[in-house]
Amino acid sequence: MDDKGLKSRLFNTSALDPKDEIEERMERGYGILTDLTSGLSDREVHDALNAHVSKGIAQHEDITLGLLYSILVDPPAAAKSYRDLALITRDGLQFTIIKLNEIILGKYLKIHEKASPQLVWVVRELVKNSVVGADSVCSSLLRQIAGGDLTPKNIWLAESMLDVFTDNRQWLDKQATFIPLVVYTYLRLIEDHSGPLLANLKQREVEFCVSLMREKFMDCSVIGRDLVRLLQSVARIPEFEKLWKDMLHSPQSLTPQFTGLLQLLNQRTSRKFLLSRLTPDMEAKIVFLTSKVKFGQQKRYQDWFQKQYLSTPESQSLRCDLIRFICGVIHPSNEVLCSDIIPRWAVIGWLLTTCTSNVAASSAKLALFYDWLFYQPNKDNIMNIEPAILVMHHSMRSHLAISATLLDFLCRIMANFYPPLETQVRQGVFTSLRNILEKRVLPSLQPLFDNNKLDKELRAMIRENFSEFCTPEVVKVEDTPPSSPLPIPSPTTPTPPSTLPLPTPAKDVPVAVFADPEPNNKYEEATFSDEEDDNNKGKLKIHEYMFRPIRDIEEVDLEQCLEQLSDELKECAKKIYDERDEDDTERQCENVESLCGVLLEMEEFDSEQASPLSLFLCQIYKDHFTEELLPTTLSQENLTESIEKPLFVIFRNLSQSSEDEAIPIQLLTLVCHMYEKHPQIGYHLLYFLVVCSKVDESKLYVYEEVCKNTESGDTEACLKRDFQTCQEDNIGLLCHLVTPVYNHFSDATLSNTDLLHIIASCVDAAQLQDLICEIMQGNLVMFKEEDLIETIRTTLEWETFEQYCVWQLLIAHDEVPMDQLSDLAPKLTYKEHPEALTSLLLMLKNESASFDLLRPILNRPVVEFDKFTISMLSHWALQDDKEFADLMKTMISKVCTAAKRQRQRPVKHPLPSVDQVLGHLDSLRQTPVTKQCSFFSQEAFLISLQLIQAVCDDSQRIKYGDLFALTEELSESFRTTRSKRKSPGSYSPRGGTTTSTSSSSSSRSKTIIAAESSSSSSEDEEIVPQRPTKKKKKAAVQGSDSD
Repeated sequence: MDDKGLKSRLFNTSALDPKDEIEERMERGYGILTDLTSGLSDREVHDALNAHVSKGIAQHEDITLGLLYSILVDPPAAAKSYRDLALITRDGLQFTIIKLNEIILGKYLKIHEKASPQLVWVVRELVKNSVVGADSVCSSLLRQIAGGDLTPKNIWLAESMLDVFTDNRQWLDKQATFIPLVVYTYLRLIEDHSGPLLANLKQREVEFCVSLMREKFMDCSVIGRDLVRLLQSVARIPEFEKLWKDMLHSPQSLTPQFTGLLQLLNQRTSRKFLLSRLTPDMEAKIVFLTSKVKFGQQKRYQDWFQKQYLSTPESQSLRCDLIRFICGVIHPSNEVLCSDIIPRWAVIGWLLTTCTSNVAASSAKLALFYDWLFYQPNKDNIMNIEPAILVMHHSMRSHLAISATLLDFLCRIMANFYPPLETQVRQGVFTSLRNILEKRVLPSLQPLFDNNKLDKELRAMIRENFSEFCTPEVVKVEDTPPSSPLPIPSPTTPTPPSTLPLPTPAKDVPVAVFADPEPNNKYEEATFSDEEDDNNKGKLKIHEYMFRPIRDIEEVDLEQCLEQLSDELKECAKKIYDERDEDDTERQCENVESLCGVLLEMEEFDSEQASPLSLFLCQIYKDHFTEELLPTTLSQENLTESIEKPLFVIFRNLSQSSEDEAIPIQLLTLVCHMYEKHPQIGYHLLYFLVVCSKVDESKLYVYEEVCKNTESGDTEACLKRDFQTCQEDNIGLLCHLVTPVYNHFSDATLSNTDLLHIIASCVDAAQLQDLICEIMQGNLVMFKEEDLIETIRTTLEWETFEQYCVWQLLIAHDEVPMDQLSDLAPKLTYKEHPEALTSLLLMLKNESASFDLLRPILNRPVVEFDKFTISMLSHWALQDDKEFADLMKTMISKVCTAAKRQRQRPVKHPLPSVDQVLGHLDSLRQTPVTKQCSFFSQEAFLISLQLIQAVCDDSQRIKYGDLFALTEELSESFRTTRSKRKSPGSYSPRGGTTTSTSSSSSSRSKTIIAAESSSSSSEDEEIVPQRPTKKKKKAAVQGSDSD
């Protein structure tokens, strides 16, 4: 029988899909099977099959696949096919089990709906017959039961496998290594099956799990601490509540070897359990995301994953499984950590933002911090706790709500996880933080714990709980624990022992103070995947968030380095090595001085010598990079003392020559190799050169020479790298370096927005004030006039505090070109660029009105609720209403002339349109400025408004009728005032009366517009015509209005 031309009977495929390889082999085996057995009796079939499989392995595999195919696609013949399969097998059905695992793990999602029941049926038969390896097939099927999925197919699989285990309980009881996986799976599924329609299934699962745990508790205990986490989620179910009481109060009633809850919590959960709760497809997607996708390009992958797995309400519980998997299973190599692949913390941050309920958010945070609570460096892995600290650290700048709620949770969980074990939990958290600092995951916790962006109450709580890691000079708050008197409990606050000793996060309550104070959709605004929206707003820069590899894990073999050195160098280096642990700094400096002397005497010193020597020195003096470099008191004496270390002896010898003299090539080669080997060498060299420089002699030229001889060969790239590293290690030192670096390397710094961003992203208010003072004293310039606009445009994508820092630094400079900055006004919107608009408004407030400033402000679109333009117009009108009216007349005259042109010439600074001018003036009319000054009654303004009315179409006259009506009322009183200056029969200079005809007035009106628009003389000549002419003008405009 040949089915190759027919539609697949095993998998759901389209007409365009190629034939699946395994199905093709099975169909071929089925064809051979059919040819061999067609028309034969059962005995003859058995003999024919045995004879065929005896020929070789290939024939055995063909018949096995054929019989397995028959079982899966032909239910009526399944029993007979399985009997034949058991009779002809030569390997105890191991090949069958291998192929079943291959189908289940790799192709289950494509398997035909008619074949799925047969797949479970054959597994049931394997279990019933106690076939070796049946547990592995069961394990594969359990992985396909997705968490947070209540679709009928998923529920059917969970119930079918439960039937298999309950019907074959004797077999299951003998599988000591498989029982924990079954318990782990169904404990997790019980949380999902809480609806009324699934009540029967849930009750069966509860009875099954409780029975297994009571009878096989020691087997289940190998799960470790995540067993406790899953039991927390079901602790309110009566059967589990009784189990909890036994675990807490009489643990040995479960098994004599169980000593209590702490025994489980101190045991790290194996990766196989964390992996088991993700389907193979989910696992493949997450592994791909964390190993192949570049940071900044992950949005489409995350959107697809969210749409596929996280879009339903019940999928909220899946986030915990994903976070535990990422923390406990995905451990990238240092090569990946150094690359531009999206880091784990960013993926977890994204998962946290997708939580749409307090219950899910609380459970996700517990999953993230769970390994912290009982962390032991000798048993646990630093990579398990690294994502939590990094997501808090990196979110502090761009997603403050995430950092705040995680810090709040960490403070509260120590006391509320389980009060009898508070001491152990607190010790575990503190051990985690110490290990994080030891492994250099973060150089310091002070920027996280002492951050001024955090709420005062949260900072007080952090200081109360983590004073060891906070800045010591900050005054300590009162000793009253902030969490104890709070009226609203935290998500993990236990209920009294009489009801429930350790409750589930599933019965969550609102978290006090910082746990999700806003609606959860606000987290979606602070998404971690906003890098690819239409205008790249808020795009994350890879260099800002690049995770540095965890240092000090791979130690350098110092003795091997020594062996690679020449004899003269080896002798000096050996002396340094032997005395490395001595406290005599002066002696160590002398040893390095001797080494430098030997280097200077060497005629040849190439990379073969420089590479091992640089590695040796960086490893020997690695503690220099963790010590506080900048003294607290910045006196010259303290600064000089701070560079009296062995490492700086090399820099001193390198910089002894003057700028005109050649730098010793041997030392330059060594320092360049050290620069490439250790990222902190750069800013240490900068600091040394700044301290050594004199007022009239800078030593920073040495740094420039080092940069030219590095791999990048670019001073700008090196400064960017060193500033970034310094920002991560010591922000105070970075601020100290800004002034000398900007002054000496002005070409590389003034137009460098990357350096500016590094500074603005890390300084606090006091450090910003110091930089502003440096600028106002004339010691520092941070902007170049010709690049100012482009710099400001770049900052529009930065965070609010960063933008305000830049504007404050800009305002501190003298002679800021306001005409250039004001040209930005038409391009800024009040919703997307409030920081820039606010700062620009305050700067313009100090400027007098001028044509060049008014033009771009009127060029802004007229938008409801955008108050920038009318605020500026109001200010100038109140400042000097007459002068501003004259200026407005000049502007409107030019606008009218431009509106009359048939073709508009492209210009660098375009004039506002008629609609823009009228729209802004009409908005200004509706403000209190009409009562606070006489701007709208100024002669110049009335004339200009009449002129612009003449170029309006009918729709504009109707739209702005109230504005033009206001002009008529005010002009009436103006005419009355003017008429009192002449007698009723006064003589006109042109020989006529003061009243002119409509035609002459119309002609005069055109003359005024042309003269005013073409004149380039003084402002008075444009807007102050002769008195008789004004009378004619008024008559002419009035006559024109009547038309």
